[in-house]
Amino acid sequence: MACKIIIDTDPGQDDAVALLLALASPDELEVLGITSVAGNVPLELTTRNALMLAELAGRTDVPVYAGCERPTVRPLITAEYVHGVSGIDGANLPDPTTVPADGHAVDFLIETVMGNEVTTLCTLGPLTNIAVALEREPAIASRVDELVLMGGGFFEGGNTTPAAEFNIYVDPEAAAIVFTSGIPLVMMPLDVTHKALTSRANVEAFRALGNAAGHSVAGMLEFMERFDMERYGIDGGPLHDPCVIAYLLEPELFSGRDCYVAIETESELTMGMTVVDWWRLTDNEPNCLVMNQIDNDGFFRLLTERIGLL
Repeated sequence: MACKIIIDTDPGQDDAVALLLALASPDELEVLGITSVAGNVPLELTTRNALMLAELAGRTDVPVYAGCERPTVRPLITAEYVHGVSGIDGANLPDPTTVPADGHAVDFLIETVMGNEVTTLCTLGPLTNIAVALEREPAIASRVDELVLMGGGFFEGGNTTPAAEFNIYVDPEAAAIVFTSGIPLVMMPLDVTHKALTSRANVEAFRALGNAAGHSVAGMLEFMERFDMERYGIDGGPLHDPCVIAYLLEPELFSGRDCYVAIETESELTMGMTVVDWWRLTDNEPNCLVMNQIDNDGFFRLLTERIGLL
């Protein structure tokens, strides 16, 4: 039976690839809905991008719900400097012909989780929608089978400040709510996603698929990777968010360990830091499975195979 999932996202080129991977895998993943959140770009654009990507995948049957337009406490910061003004520059997609589903993403999350025996949450952006849902209906925590998130970093540090990764930094208060909720967590930090590196061969393999999705993915990766190549001096860019979906499809591609993870919400110097007790230096019980290794060849094989099906 396919795993029932909700994808919470702020597309973002890497979010886009993650969405396409999930929507191309109906035998394993039943996508109950996509919920948008402000993050990489403002909410209007993340919602629009989610609609366009569902259409690109031929999956307009999957509803897209617009969510929170700002973090729970702080002003919104965005990342057009990485993703372009649209959030998915390089995709070259037409305007969506569909519209968001009626209702707010938070209401959809609560109603769907409470109405299903098993639901997995896949979070690819700031955790605002999930935190607001938990505050509004704490009972959902005991009904979520697993929450797999892209966010944070430990030995790798941050990519927005020296201490913090973007998704956590945008709304650290929301992240703190999620990490103390009791939901079983799986975390894809920068320590693993920075090992999921594109290459010229990977990009050309997507383009060689010959379908619209492959061309869009190649264009998005070429646009996005220029930022990381310049910053880190590497030959490709990390594909962060698809790690979440790849884990659900082929968990053997990843390895890590159970750790206690806390979120810094007080210090402006380290705001949004994910404090990972990797070496078990405290007596705190682990609350998260933290990944730090990936089979990069297997990861890109999976991505190419599935996107070739669209």
